[in-house]
Amino acid sequence: MASVTQHQIQKFREDGFLVLEHFFTTEECDSMRNQIQRIIAGMEVPLHCRTEFSTKEEEQLQVQGSSDYFLTSGDKIRFFFEKGVLDERGNFLIPKEKSISKIGHALHAYDPVFKQITHSSKVQELGRKLGLEKPVVVQSMYIFKQPGIGGEVTPHQDATFLHTEPLGRILGFWIAVEDATPENGCLWFLPGSHTSGITRRMVRAASGTSTCVEFVGSEPAYDGSQFKPLPISKGGLILIHGEVVHKSELNSSESSRHAFTFHVMEAKDTSWSKDNWLQPTPELPFPSLYT
Repeated sequence: MASVTQHQIQKFREDGFLVLEHFFTTEECDSMRNQIQRIIAGMEVPLHCRTEFSTKEEEQLQVQGSSDYFLTSGDKIRFFFEKGVLDERGNFLIPKEKSISKIGHALHAYDPVFKQITHSSKVQELGRKLGLEKPVVVQSMYIFKQPGIGGEVTPHQDATFLHTEPLGRILGFWIAVEDATPENGCLWFLPGSHTSGITRRMVRAASGTSTCVEFVGSEPAYDGSQFKPLPISKGGLILIHGEVVHKSELNSSESSRHAFTFHVMEAKDTSWSKDNWLQPTPELPFPSLYT
């Protein structure tokens, strides 16, 4: 992997994203893929925990919000499913390994393979090049984007879900474990959209309400023609500014689009919102990116 240049960092500051092809090796991608298969093979999901993952706001509130399983997943390795893969009794209609939407949110802390990727020397070096002084890892996810059913992710900003004071302290690392193409649901970005703050927040709801989280504010109607697709080959890394607007389409192809993603917060002079769904726990305070 070639070292990131000052020119690339400048580009990141302008666009709110940066594509670094071949950041990780094929072997590193295969080790993640193989480890995920082992994790799925050992997966036992209690029926009441079979929450389906959705990004549409009402469904998100209804399914994730009423679900303690989601809210308490910050320091665990848990399983979230695509829509329509379970019957009304909660049994799988398709093989379980084809039904998973994502695994989150502490692979970086509790799985040796993902921990090594997250804290790899090249990631740490990149953090230093970006000027991060006290970066901590707040969450991680393995996303499957299953063939034919990998749902769309509507335009959003990561800081909607991971809010800090001040803003501008969240950075996403998105790793293509497999090639991401326009056909199988690659990411699309709105260049320069990271400079005008956030329009929506997902917050923990007051206790006693029917959902555990609620949305404050709303996503504006974005001009679809302004989005730019970012296809990237296996091993590539996309850096994502916490406030840049991005989305992905339904995977209508025959191939999955696996990705491993984690979010880092610059903890220096930053406060993590007490309203965020994700909170550090005594078992897992946010670990330093630098080892």
